[in-house]
Amino acid sequence: MTPPPGHPPTHPGDLAENYDVVIVGGGHNGLVAAAYLARAGVSVLLLERLDHTGGAAVSAAAFDGWPTRLSRYSYLVSVMPEALMSDLGLDVTLRSRSTASYTPTLRDGVASGLYVERDEGDATRRSFAALTGSDEEYEAWRAFYAEVGELARVVAPTLLRPLPHERDLREQVDPTIWRELVLEPIGAAVERRFRDDTVRGVVATDALIGTFASLHDPSLIQNRCFLYHLIGNGTGEWRVPVGGMGAVTDALHRAATEAGATIRTGAGVSDIRTGASGAGAEVTWDESHGSRTVGARFVLANVAPWVLRILLGEPEELETKPQGAQLKINVLLDRLPRLRSGIDPATAFAGTLHLGEDFSQLESAYAEAAAGRIPTSMPGEVYCHSLTDPSILGDVAPGMHTLTYFGLHTPASLFDADPEAAKHLAVERAIASLDEHLVEPLSACVARHPDGSPCIEAKVPQDIERDLAMPGGHIFHGDLDWPWASSRARLDTPAQQWGVQTDHDAVLLCGSGARRGGAVSGIGGHNAAQAVLASL
Repeated sequence: MTPPPGHPPTHPGDLAENYDVVIVGGGHNGLVAAAYLARAGVSVLLLERLDHTGGAAVSAAAFDGWPTRLSRYSYLVSVMPEALMSDLGLDVTLRSRSTASYTPTLRDGVASGLYVERDEGDATRRSFAALTGSDEEYEAWRAFYAEVGELARVVAPTLLRPLPHERDLREQVDPTIWRELVLEPIGAAVERRFRDDTVRGVVATDALIGTFASLHDPSLIQNRCFLYHLIGNGTGEWRVPVGGMGAVTDALHRAATEAGATIRTGAGVSDIRTGASGAGAEVTWDESHGSRTVGARFVLANVAPWVLRILLGEPEELETKPQGAQLKINVLLDRLPRLRSGIDPATAFAGTLHLGEDFSQLESAYAEAAAGRIPTSMPGEVYCHSLTDPSILGDVAPGMHTLTYFGLHTPASLFDADPEAAKHLAVERAIASLDEHLVEPLSACVARHPDGSPCIEAKVPQDIERDLAMPGGHIFHGDLDWPWASSRARLDTPAQQWGVQTDHDAVLLCGSGARRGGAVSGIGGHNAAQAVLASL
């Protein structure tokens, strides 16, 4: 029998009647908050609905008969500050991928591609020149990312501090890059700075991970997504955790329990009542032996704000429910497929392999999805984590590998009418976007379950909502916000100062729904803990 993902459950027999802090949800942010608070001597009870902690950041054996453990939902680490990992003494190794990205192309029947090294050098320059005909695009690329890097180095150090005001950050950043990333749709900057459709798309893709929007959307949600993908630790590098994402949350679980936090799994919270006598709030949950209620001075919500409102007794408003927009496909391969361009597969698949992500393709796919149709040409990205971390494979034959596909512009609404048929079509089109660049179809390389079926697992937003209780399958719990306060914002309370406030003084956000939430970062958990400590 395959063990469950995440850390083993913790079920202490006796619980107190009251705690300083009750944390609702045992994802990585909840574990971070529990660890920080318990280390400070605060009494903490963490409640998790599932039989394991870790939330979306877990490793799991996804394929029957195979020992390989995949990072099933979340899969890379960028935004988690190194200072946070050091604070909590996390014994986690993050490895850089040897390739930054590869984008196979097919122009006038000629198979080629854009290759970007992890540390850009002559091979990257030659690849740009071969694709675009000159060095101009590469020089524009270098200039743009140098300016983005300057912004990242200003913003990244603030993520574990009280919220800065926008005006204070703006004064430290070149006005051109601030305008392009913060004030106008990023599509305009990409079109202005680059000429080649493929280069434009590679740049723009970071604005659309888990975010359903046109690159010219006036709401600028795509700009905020882009910023989060580029500011991690001031470099924006996305690294592979050795042992899979479960290694990160296992380490966080140990940090929390060793510091004295109590963790209760199999505990689905059903009610949060504020203003309770003798405590800031009361939390009720259901478990195998019935329901339980405890008091808390503070409740930290590591659930989406939309879910929190329901737990607080507000009506379920479907019109405000978040909507995820991603397709996840996990695959186990007998061997890496060969590409028509002739590049070594171990090089092409080692980083992010872009498919159907030319700028024009991204916009066309958005238009189709916005009109209610699964994109004809599916944009997406492929990762082969086992090239960076072979340990996740387990005892398998030499040459076997994992493959993870992350598709864009597949909003949950596309799967509402006929989920299985729509999922089948989306997966078919996603695989077709890879097959057009391969010497042989992907199906020829896929490993098989003992019953002969292919080792392919697909997750649409509805699956993610069902598995993880993320409303609408939205991986960020809702649209991302700027990681700073507006210039006129009042930051009077610790909760406001740390960007974790709700309408209830005793209830704080500690997950991806916090102002500086999103991705596997732990920032939401850290900042909620700091707000509590400043309030006690």
